[in-house]
Order: sequence, then C-alpha cells, then structure tokens
Amino acid sequence: MNIPANNPSLKSWLEVEKNSDFPIQNIPFGVFSVEEDELVIGSRIGNYAISLPALNDLGYFNDIDFDDNVLYDETLNAFISEGKEVWRTVRNRISEIFEANNPKLRDNAEHKEAVLFNVEEVTVELPVFIGDYTDFYSSREHATNVGMMFRDPENALLPNWLHLPVGYHGRSSTIIPSGFPVNRPMGQTLPKGEKQPVFGESKRVDFELETAFITTDANILGERVSVEEAENHIFGLVLLNDWSARDIQTWEYVPLGPFLAKNFASSISCWIVTLDALEPFRCASPSQEDPKPLAYLQQTGEHAFDINLEVIIKPENAAEKLVCKSNLKYMYWTMSQQLAHHTVNGCMVTSGDMMGSGTISGSTKDSFGSMLELTWAGQNPIEMPDGSTRTFIQDYDTVIMKGYCEKDGVRIGFGNVSSQLLPAIPFVK
Repeated sequence: MNIPANNPSLKSWLEVEKNSDFPIQNIPFGVFSVEEDELVIGSRIGNYAISLPALNDLGYFNDIDFDDNVLYDETLNAFISEGKEVWRTVRNRISEIFEANNPKLRDNAEHKEAVLFNVEEVTVELPVFIGDYTDFYSSREHATNVGMMFRDPENALLPNWLHLPVGYHGRSSTIIPSGFPVNRPMGQTLPKGEKQPVFGESKRVDFELETAFITTDANILGERVSVEEAENHIFGLVLLNDWSARDIQTWEYVPLGPFLAKNFASSISCWIVTLDALEPFRCASPSQEDPKPLAYLQQTGEHAFDINLEVIIKPENAAEKLVCKSNLKYMYWTMSQQLAHHTVNGCMVTSGDMMGSGTISGSTKDSFGSMLELTWAGQNPIEMPDGSTRTFIQDYDTVIMKGYCEKDGVRIGFGNVSSQLLPAIPFVK
C-alpha cells in the first residue's frame, strides 16, 4: 500500500528530536486548547502542535473534497465520520506542507504564527466524545495467568475463550486524558477468611496495560461489519491504562463480570495514531489453528501490529522503575476480529467509540501487563529503587505507559499516558 506520508526518507522543516515519537511520518490527530475556552483540532510534529482550522482558513486544504466545517468542532468525531479516504488525504496533505523542501508555509512567518504552537504551551484534551466503550480480554497469556491464579490451573482458559473475543461494555463517562489524577476507589470487598463483605477503599489498585482503537460510523443497527472490512472503520489507536481494583473485582465479578472495580477511571493518551501511520509495522498474529475460529472470524494476512509497550511506576519524590515491557503483537485476537465480533449481532458502532484491547501480556514474567501478574497476586513484591516494595499501586504513585514502533530508521510513538493515584475521597454516609 503506497501512503506518501509514510515515506521513511521524509524530513520536516520543523525541528524534530532524534527519538521523538512524532516525526513527520506519524502525523497523529488530536484536540488541544490554547486558552481555556478554545479547543482546536490539530496534529503534531516534533514538539509542535498544528492547528488544522488555521491551515484550512489559510487555504491549505482548498482542493480536498470534504466538509471542512468538521475542522471547527471541539472533538474529532465529525472529522472521523468523513471516512478513511478523507483522513488519508488530509494526513498526506499535512505531510506535504511540512516536508523539508516545501516553502509555502515554511517561509511565511505570518502563516506559521497562526498554525504552530509549542506543545509545552497548550493543553492536550480528550480527542473524541466517547459515546461507547468496550473492553476486550484478548491476551491469551493474561487470561491464562488470571485463570491459573483464581481457577483450576489445568483449565485456566474458560471454554469459550479460544472461540471468540471475550469483552464487556465499560463506562465511557470515566475515560480521562493523560495527566488527570485518579482517586483510589471505594466499594465492597470480602476479606480473606471472612463470610461477610465490608465497605471501604480498595487495597489492590492495579494498572492494566492496553491499547484502544477509535472507530468511525461502522454500520447501522442490524448490520454486521465483516472481518475483511473492519480495518476500514478503525481511525487509529491510543494507549490505555484501564485502572482496576482487584479486591473489589474478586468479590463482584460473578456472575456478570466487571462493574465498580473497573468503571472508576480509564486513562488514555490523547494523540490518536492512525492505522495508516502504523501500516509499516504490520506483523503476523498468534496462530489460531487449534481450534480454528468460526468462519466470520477467520482472516488471512497480517493484522497485528508490532508496537513496543512499557510501564513505569514513579513514586512521589523518588526514582521511577520500569516494571513491564510488552508488545501489542502478542494479542491472540486482532482488532479486526474484535470489531467483526462486536457487530455480528447487529450492534451499532459509531464515530468516536473506543474499544480496549484488554491487558497485553507476553510469555515472560517481565512482559506481564498488570501488577496482579507481575507480583502474582501480591506474592512476589516488586522492589523499587528507594528500597520500598510494591504489590499493587500505592497512593501518590504515578503510572506511566509508553508505546512506539520502530523500523527503517523511523520511530512512530504515542507519547505516553500518565496518571497519579491519589487517596480515596472520604465517604460521608
């Protein structure tokens, strides 16, 4: 597939640091605020935020056939609804504008002043209004680890797991942008050895290392999206920390699955990296031959993406520690299979919907994507640089997740998703 913006030889006239997540080959989309009441749809190259409304006002998108009113909204939802050909054309045009040898904007100081902002001087906001949020459970290693901990180790995976992408509907109202703090949740737990539950703050707050994809208007009610067409309805990806309260979860999840343990906060990175930008990093996904999925989930070709992921824990006023290194390519079920399964019953998927991958764990202990696995439910504490230990996340710890792809001298990254855990808000009866 020839996507001009992906050309690894491209250079920008904007200064871009060598290991930046945002070279000219990335061109993600997002929303930022310059002043408190002004939200701007934009992109990013290096440490520069780019105003797309300003580019449009100055005529840089004049010959592109789309409803340019979508660039003046406060979210990307309407732009995403324009469809894949428009996203691709606009991204390619941004690439042309900022290519090193193109003088049109480069040599126009007045235009540059309207278009470019230092990312340190803007606030990056939630990029879309997320109407619906679904979280999957698609890492075989993660599902096996959890099954071994809490069920029969010889039958760690439930009978349906290898036949369909397991998922549940989450709570979109508590999806928050990177940098926004999270309060320790409260709820019911059943202490070990007790028969009656107690109410109080969770003592086992955990991160879950995930990515999430953002959809366009994929179908109408009653229609299905085929596995072959699914990627045409995926706009791009963000990093996702799906915070979890393991002790609350253990008590509440039977019979209907996650509830209060998972709906108090989900943190995301805010620059959406398009599927087009990730195209060079396609790779094979794990084999699905034993058993083979049902026909509507079968696919050929490469539908996984080689995205390196890592998690860092930073205590307040102390040195940080890298606790996990994983990769999206480990996921058993692909994004296209997840979307095809999600709609096979006619469920409608709309612009701005978000779908989490589920915790991304690899086969080695340092690639496990949650504290639950890294410490094996608290049995093996992690030692921090200051001599303290962690079994789960402590108050005032900041969890930082990073993700990037690298090939042919090009690094495409997501920035990071970072959130600090604050103490619980006192409960007043």
